[in-house]
Amino acid sequence: MSKETHIIDATNQPIGRLASRVVQILMGKHKPNFDPSKDMGDIVIVKNIKKVKITGKKFKEKKYYSHSGYLGGLKVRSFQERFEKDPIKLFREIVAGMLPKNKLRKKRLKKLIVE
Repeated sequence: MSKETHIIDATNQPIGRLASRVVQILMGKHKPNFDPSKDMGDIVIVKNIKKVKITGKKFKEKKYYSHSGYLGGLKVRSFQERFEKDPIKLFREIVAGMLPKNKLRKKRLKKLIVE
């Protein structure tokens, strides 16, 4: 069971479609012998993540909420703020949200390299 390395250029690709393509490769769904209970996916290297295409109004209107646990501790950040601060971390979170929530999730995320 050999692992291939897929290099994907993110330039001018919609971020959601790119992430779903990456998830399929990480899971191994592109292989004819796919088994959901085994880690059969390949290594994925995504380049030029800063040049990815953001469609629609999500760049300004999409909000991310986090709470510190204290009173008045709600933090609201827009997609634009998070993308400008660290697009690599944001893309990894998008991919992690698309992966199935099971024991193989951490293993699969380790095979994702974003540059």
